[in-house]
Amino acid sequence: MAKYSLKINGKSRLVDVDPSTPVLWVLRDHLDLTGTKYGCGMAQCGACTIHLDGTAVRSCQLPVSAVGNQPLTTIEGLSAKGDHPVQKAWQEHDVAQCGYCQAGQIMSAASLLKVNPNPSDADIDTYMSGNICRCGTYVRIKEAIKSVARK
Repeated sequence: MAKYSLKINGKSRLVDVDPSTPVLWVLRDHLDLTGTKYGCGMAQCGACTIHLDGTAVRSCQLPVSAVGNQPLTTIEGLSAKGDHPVQKAWQEHDVAQCGYCQAGQIMSAASLLKVNPNPSDADIDTYMSGNICRCGTYVRIKEAIKSVARK
């Protein structure tokens, strides 16, 4: 076990965990931040997407020992009131169906729009391809992202 001081959603949090523990389980099991979901455990589905220093990463394969001083942002920290432009667009376009993948989808979309505020359809398809939606709401996801880009 080792102690790690993590900056998560703007707050310092101290955890005592094995260095190889994936950040996903630190968030969920040790810090009660359950918005980040477990999907496949192999960084293939995107349900566990968070931001590491502003970049979308899969938390299920990111060992806590690799975080260092880089800030982490989860879906809970994207917006204090749930009113981030991507979250609002998700509601406006009725994106969520079952909702399980949506935290990861939103985190990826927010990261995309940060690095490319006016993505083409191809850019969206490429960037979001690592996020799987079993309900198939891809058309609404793309429309939501495009609506944020237009604003």
